[in-house]
Amino acid sequence: MIVATVFLILFSGGAVFCYNFGQNCPQIMKERKTITRRAFLKILPLVASPVITKYWSTEEDVGEIIEGPEREKEITVLLTGDVMLGRTVMLNSRGEANFNYPFDKTGEVLKAADLVLVNLESPISESCPDLSEGFLLCSKPEMIGGLVYSGVDVASMANNHAHNLGEEGIEETKKLLNQNGIEVTGLGSLLIKEIKGVKFGILGFDFTSKKPVDSDYELIGMSKDKSDILIVGVHWGTEYTSEPNEYQRTWAAKLIKAGADVIVGHHPHWVQTVEFIDAKPVYYSLGNFVFDQMWSEKTKKGMVVKLAFNGAKLIKEERIPIYMSLWAQPEFVGDK
Repeated sequence: MIVATVFLILFSGGAVFCYNFGQNCPQIMKERKTITRRAFLKILPLVASPVITKYWSTEEDVGEIIEGPEREKEITVLLTGDVMLGRTVMLNSRGEANFNYPFDKTGEVLKAADLVLVNLESPISESCPDLSEGFLLCSKPEMIGGLVYSGVDVASMANNHAHNLGEEGIEETKKLLNQNGIEVTGLGSLLIKEIKGVKFGILGFDFTSKKPVDSDYELIGMSKDKSDILIVGVHWGTEYTSEPNEYQRTWAAKLIKAGADVIVGHHPHWVQTVEFIDAKPVYYSLGNFVFDQMWSEKTKKGMVVKLAFNGAKLIKEERIPIYMSLWAQPEFVGDK
């Protein structure tokens, strides 16, 4: 009601102004409509309810917006930051008797997308010990429920914690996720998800312990040949920094040249810069999504990216900030 009232006041002001200028009315109304729209977009986050405000975000139109029957062909892809379901995330969820707890405030939005991709920083195994600290990041199978509840389709294991429980841990994680309808990428081969006739290729690389080599770029090229859209997840960069380093920028340009259409980065635990290379988005780091690094403001923040495709064409991208005000439980917010 408040939003409608503000819009009515702004637009009616334009009508009175137009009336006073007689024959120039059409041009004035056109200009006034543009001004009104800009004012409305600025005022909305201030007056709308939190339920509405949380969906307003930094966004960029990268193509024509599709309306009407064609909109049914639109495909939405959500990319999140680091997801770690072990340590106190698991202990708190168990204490709440709610293994969906980490996703309670975001799950409904995630599951509405056609494709949801996360970076899973914790292998899943019955052998995972209960720990509240340390660098052994892992979780028990009970935590898979939250991933299923929030509609996660693909989990990348291309990160520096995937091997925390050895090769057996990786195999058990893959098996458990597959049993719950979640596919795994980042283990050296291409994953293809076909949605509404469009083939999305998904790869993952861990460049925290090694640099990309020719075979990595060749895999990207071959994968692009089999895909309409190729999404490449990369674990890289310097932890707790807000800008990509020289290596990230150099590698990003080469990954795009090799055939990547979207690059989504992880590992720094802070949100980093976004740039477009040859009109293709590079998200150097999306920060944390679900993590128990509650000791600083920047590690409690993250970003979810929403990409809209019409066929193989990227038509819109949105950057939606998240914040963990409660322990390891993200929610969509405005800028904090």
